[in-house]
Amino acid sequence: MTDLAEPEGALIPHSPDSDAPAADTTIVKKTKKIIRRKKRPARTQVDPSFVKSEPPPQTGTIFNIWYAKWSGGDRGDQQDLNTPAPGRCNIARDSGYTRADKVPGSFFCLFFAHGTCFKGPECEYLHRLPTIHDLFNPNVDCFGRDKHSDYRDDMGGVGSFTRQNRTLYVGRIHVTDDIEEVVARHFAEWGQIERIRVLTGRGVAFVTYSNEANAQFAKEAMSHQSLDNNEVLNVRWATADPNPMAQKREARRLEEQAAEAVRRALPAAFVAEIEGRDPEAKKRKKIEGSFGLDGYDVPDDVWHARTRQLESSTPAAGQLEAPEQPLMIESATSAVAPAVAPAAPEPESGIFSSSTVAALRGLAGNVTTQTAPKKSSGPLVAYGSDDDSD
Repeated sequence: MTDLAEPEGALIPHSPDSDAPAADTTIVKKTKKIIRRKKRPARTQVDPSFVKSEPPPQTGTIFNIWYAKWSGGDRGDQQDLNTPAPGRCNIARDSGYTRADKVPGSFFCLFFAHGTCFKGPECEYLHRLPTIHDLFNPNVDCFGRDKHSDYRDDMGGVGSFTRQNRTLYVGRIHVTDDIEEVVARHFAEWGQIERIRVLTGRGVAFVTYSNEANAQFAKEAMSHQSLDNNEVLNVRWATADPNPMAQKREARRLEEQAAEAVRRALPAAFVAEIEGRDPEAKKRKKIEGSFGLDGYDVPDDVWHARTRQLESSTPAAGQLEAPEQPLMIESATSAVAPAVAPAAPEPESGIFSSSTVAALRGLAGNVTTQTAPKKSSGPLVAYGSDDDSD
């Protein structure tokens, strides 16, 4: 006969017919251990031994020594368009932390977007997708490259700082029956897409992202890439849409973006009161905003102006207030009279509050009427003085 071992921490049942004394049942509280996974390091996309440091090929007429590249020509010439990209970025596999994660305001790695970064976790730039929380100077893109005042002739390059462009032009697409689904699947890897328009007759697509930084990243990541038919894509910046509906939509989006920025800068309680999401503020406005008039609904601008006036007139915390002094029209007896217990406040039934009505009543009782002195006719010949010696 083998003894069965009972699990530790479990309840030990006892038969009521057993003569053995019942032992104390112990319950062991089980705690769940939370294991936090550390962020993985960025993956090395290419072997460093295959990287060759060669001067950039001549694609222009003037070599800029400050940027170490050619200028004055068109980089997207015919022979360059037919050359596929040497690599492709895989966000799910290649992204990870680098040295740039410890430095606030770091830019994104351009070679990581091309799929050819050989430094991995030792890279000084970010190896991930841009988000709405990544804010940069409008004069540079997410890779830290300076923008220009105008676009290039072929709408390539970094772009312009005069317009917030979130739309990409994608050319040389091999048109199929499911081309819209194919374009959406490939370009959705680089961020949230707001709108996609495919011109099947021309083999052209326009992809609009919700964030400008994602559009900049997608332009470099999909340049010279292929979709599903081994074509070499021509990805450029899209020109301004001349459609009036598109212009109104863009203006509305900029207004909503500005309103969201203002909403974030203001306190949450104040925003909730303005938008009518605070029930206590609505009740207070309904009671205090009527100003004692039945059926009067105060407008929002009048209510907020009155609120700001009251807040500005309220003394700041810690500010010394002057002691109360008797008014000039009060008699001397009222100034030195002992303090009288204030009467019970009367319910408000008019435009003025009970305290205002009490003050007006006291003012009417303290005012004394005196006859005005008669005007003297003729020149002032006798002027009496209090001091007879003078």
